[in-house]
Amino acid sequence: MEIFRALAVLAEPPGRAGAARVAEALGLGEVPTAADYADVFVFRLYPYASVYLGAEGMLGGEARERVAGFLTALGRAVPPEPDHLALMLGAYASLAEAEGAAGEGQRRESLRGARRAFLWEHLLSWLPVYLDKLEQVAPAFYRAWGRTLAAALDAEAEELGRQDTLPLHLREAAALADPRESSAEEFLKTLLAPARTGVILLRDDIARAARELGSGVRAGERLFALRSLVGQDAAGALSRLASEADSWAALHRRRRGAHGAVADWWAARAASTAKLLRELSDDADKNLGTV
Repeated sequence: MEIFRALAVLAEPPGRAGAARVAEALGLGEVPTAADYADVFVFRLYPYASVYLGAEGMLGGEARERVAGFLTALGRAVPPEPDHLALMLGAYASLAEAEGAAGEGQRRESLRGARRAFLWEHLLSWLPVYLDKLEQVAPAFYRAWGRTLAAALDAEAEELGRQDTLPLHLREAAALADPRESSAEEFLKTLLAPARTGVILLRDDIARAARELGSGVRAGERLFALRSLVGQDAAGALSRLASEADSWAALHRRRRGAHGAVADWWAARAASTAKLLRELSDDADKNLGTV
């Protein structure tokens, strides 16, 4: 389980002692600068499970509480941010090590069951999606880091086998809000929640869509930029975002062999988002009104 501890070190700011040695041991090359780290993990892809599993696509909330509850059930101290990727990888490594030290018998079987549950409920429920996006936007070091982590997760999934049910995070995830039934504002907010759309939509993606449509994108947080984009060309923006969702559905389907029903769930969520966006784009002014 040293691989998970090593990878956890590199999911934290690069000033941590030993990071360079870890990177060298993993064959990843020179550790990036603090600015490179911040660009990926602070400004683009926040390394917190709750952002990708929560109903609002934001830090904290019920998704974080589920991680905390799992750690509590294991008798472990719960840190202030239990859903941070580095902490979760470290907790998983500790759980696997405890299993290995338990010897034969019921205790070992119980720990293996907990390890499988942690893997599927709290890691594989979102990390493969996160790592797909990391591959698109990160510099070479972090892309290599992400591939190493993905391979380690897949090896664990193969060794432990699949669990019988979908992760609770996914079973209870609400779908994308339909503005014909709620409001345009609620629709735009939920477009930024990956568990509701099957898509990780960064500000970079919004800016790229604006360029392709010949529109401007205003400076500001993602919701502000998205509102601006849709306000300028609702039909075009919705159609462009539908294509983005199609691309994500294809990405999720590629993981079906390794992740089974979890990958199918994410693919179905992205496909459903694409379908709704195309429906809305057919009569965007009526469906969205004034954004």
